[in-house]
Amino acid sequence: MNAVIEWLTEPFRFPFMQTALIAALLVGVLCAVIGAYVVLRRMAFIGDALAHTALPGLVVAYLNGWSLFGGAVVAGLLTALGIGWISRRGEVREDSAIGVMFTAMFALGILLISMTNSFRDLSHILFGNILGVTREDLLLIVIASAITLGLLALLHKELELTSYDPIHAHAIGINADRLRYVLLFLLALTVVTGIQVVGVVLTSALLVTPAAAAALLTTRLSWLMGLATVFAVSAGVIGLYFSYYADVSSGAAIVLTCTVFFAIALIIREVKTHRIVSTPHEES
Repeated sequence: MNAVIEWLTEPFRFPFMQTALIAALLVGVLCAVIGAYVVLRRMAFIGDALAHTALPGLVVAYLNGWSLFGGAVVAGLLTALGIGWISRRGEVREDSAIGVMFTAMFALGILLISMTNSFRDLSHILFGNILGVTREDLLLIVIASAITLGLLALLHKELELTSYDPIHAHAIGINADRLRYVLLFLLALTVVTGIQVVGVVLTSALLVTPAAAAALLTTRLSWLMGLATVFAVSAGVIGLYFSYYADVSSGAAIVLTCTVFFAIALIIREVKTHRIVSTPHEES
């Protein structure tokens, strides 16, 4: 028993591991909750786009000695507003607007990186470093999480209705376009927060995979959010343990753990579907 306790507590004797754990839990909850809306509204691509379009803001902030978090927020918000503005009248579909902004902003980021001749210094932006999260970063993550989760709770009924039945929402006077801008804003803030933990490349997976796994098991939004949160938080803890003892990338370990949860959920869904299909056949 003592050996088990020792194994469980050893990684978190270090302050940087304690900070990483708190960051992983906060970002896991945040991504899981807003990820439920992303999955329901079929906006998975936009999470990936926002993660990549934050890159030029990060590079500009890095080159000028500004806050990386602030630079990513500005770039993410500009992208979200750009997507909303381009697709506002329906002449350009939202997925097309996302593709335009995604490729343009990411290309700009790569261009800026190529001009600095210091890709190695900027690699942590792309791949993340949860073990390098500082107390200041953690404070920013807490503030961003509080703002995002608070607004999601305040607008929960409206967001749920526009996600499931936008026609009915419009009929009773709910401004779906305004809510879409709010959701894009919160999504941008969430993506930037996630970048602090797992980087540009892996943030979109943390945003989508837990919610997608939960969606395989339930269609109720409250249950979906709860299951997604369990998956994301568990992945954060398991990923940190695995990365510590196996000496591998923490961000990658967290996301791959999320993928394992998705695979388990998919298997459970397949088994349940097979039983439903085969039972009437057996009875006949």
